[in-house]
Amino acid sequence: EEAEKTIPETFFYKYEDIYSRPFVTEDSGIPINLLTLKYSFGYDCTRSVNLLPMDTHTLMYIAGNQVVLLDLKSNSQRYLRSSSGGGIGFITAHPTKQYFAVGEKGKKPDLIIYDYPSLRPYRILRGSGTEEAYVFGDFNNAGTLLATVGSSPDYMLTIWDWKQEKIVLSSKAFSQDVYKVTFSADNEEQLTTSGAGHISACKLCHITRKLNLLTLYTFICKYLYIAIDLMLSWKEGTNVISGTEWGNFLLWEGGLIKVELCRGGQKPCHRGPVSQLVLDEGELVTVGKDGFIRVWNFETIDAADSVDDTGLLEVESMNELRVGRNVSLSFISKVYDCGQPIWYAQDTNGAIWKLDLSFSNMSCDPECLYTFHSGRIEAMSVSPITYLMATTALDRSVRIYDFINNSQLSEIKFKQGGTALTWAPRVVNPKGGLIAVGFEDGVVRVIEVYDPKGLPVLAGQSNTKKAEINLKHAFKPHTTAVTALAYERNGKVFATGSKDKTVFFFAVEDEYEPVGFICVPGPVQALQWSPPSHAKSMLLILCENGFVLQVPAPLPEEQDTVSTYQIKNLPTQYFHFYSIKSRIKVTNSPMEEF
Repeated sequence: EEAEKTIPETFFYKYEDIYSRPFVTEDSGIPINLLTLKYSFGYDCTRSVNLLPMDTHTLMYIAGNQVVLLDLKSNSQRYLRSSSGGGIGFITAHPTKQYFAVGEKGKKPDLIIYDYPSLRPYRILRGSGTEEAYVFGDFNNAGTLLATVGSSPDYMLTIWDWKQEKIVLSSKAFSQDVYKVTFSADNEEQLTTSGAGHISACKLCHITRKLNLLTLYTFICKYLYIAIDLMLSWKEGTNVISGTEWGNFLLWEGGLIKVELCRGGQKPCHRGPVSQLVLDEGELVTVGKDGFIRVWNFETIDAADSVDDTGLLEVESMNELRVGRNVSLSFISKVYDCGQPIWYAQDTNGAIWKLDLSFSNMSCDPECLYTFHSGRIEAMSVSPITYLMATTALDRSVRIYDFINNSQLSEIKFKQGGTALTWAPRVVNPKGGLIAVGFEDGVVRVIEVYDPKGLPVLAGQSNTKKAEINLKHAFKPHTTAVTALAYERNGKVFATGSKDKTVFFFAVEDEYEPVGFICVPGPVQALQWSPPSHAKSMLLILCENGFVLQVPAPLPEEQDTVSTYQIKNLPTQYFHFYSIKSRIKVTNSPMEEF
């Protein structure tokens, strides 16, 4: 028989041929490179595993539709864009760090193996690993096989001969959410999948010259929903140690819980969910959402057994490190620098930490390398005079960025999450330092970005590193989240909109004096004042339910605020947009004109 063709070791794809591109209307004249990515200030810190140290000075993580490679020395970034345009499910590194895998999202997504540090696409595993998205992947210790698991609806477990772009085994991992698949560190024929309330222990075996998957045990916690997303440790292929949402460890044997481990006095091992278990140099390292990293004697835990009817066994950690206040750790990973381990930690509250887990007298304190918004950004605005950008999110922070120096300039935190933000125009503040921020509890705060020496805060200047944020005004015009803010074109009137179906007007003077409010037909989506080309100053109000209103700026001297701030005589024009989505017929023929 003719020998089966193999892919040469020296073969590479071209990145230009695989990455996704913008959609441009035909004959529009819009260049395809109209927009280019300059710098990414984002980091999806809420993903369970999204931090991959490639060497001592390079960190890799997912941000939106990009894989970002951050150089810790120069603060520069390199990017790999998703090939599908649908997003990225996971990243994982080859044991040698010579390659890394990127599992994508989309219809029958690709799984791409990149060479490091050249970033050239080395292999593309196409089409059959999952239907909609890859969730997790892991190389075996030898680096010859790659295991991946897909999302719903298939939850497919696939073993790849990745260098030859071939599937050697494909099987359904479980019937509900699967978060992780890992090869055993001691036995590469064993692997585990873990997910919502279950852990499955599997073995690879050859039957009639074909590789098959034999499920040895499935550990299911029926009495409580446990989100298990952890690295598992084996003893003779039967015992598994896992974490729980309430902070203790569970030792499983033969499909049943053998013992639950806690600390002395029945205190939990961690105050909150256990995010990760790592077997490192014969010790068990645990990572908690409480911001602690604890090190345990693995042999003591692996041989544990219950001593009474409670099913609890008290154990104590050998060492512990509290990374910081308001820290919620989800994942740690290490690289070696001159033979010494350096750990990097992912903080779901929006940070990346550098850690020393040597626990010696010479150990360095935890170092916060970068901070980010935790969760989606709700609003952003750009300075009217310089290259500064302000953002806010439900993580209760407002951040100022200098996008000339590609750096975060300053940050301030409040007790509520931000939902709206706008930079005050120069007519209100010639120095360009005022920012209005709306919050989820209906409060509006006006903050000032300033330099303590009295110099203007300009992007790209050395003094921007010394900028500070000060609270100037605070008032509560709404009962629910503020969704829109807008300054009138002359800077004399300030309008705020909310989900409570009201728009409030303020006279912008030394203080923001309330003028009054109007009720509108739906939750406010956006506010827009008319431009200077219009004769009269009018406010356009867009509501979530399709209503659009236009009102003039109210005059403070005409409002009687003795008994109420509600304005009832303001001339108003209405228009209601109706959805015709249900009337649109999708056919193979050109769409009919309406």
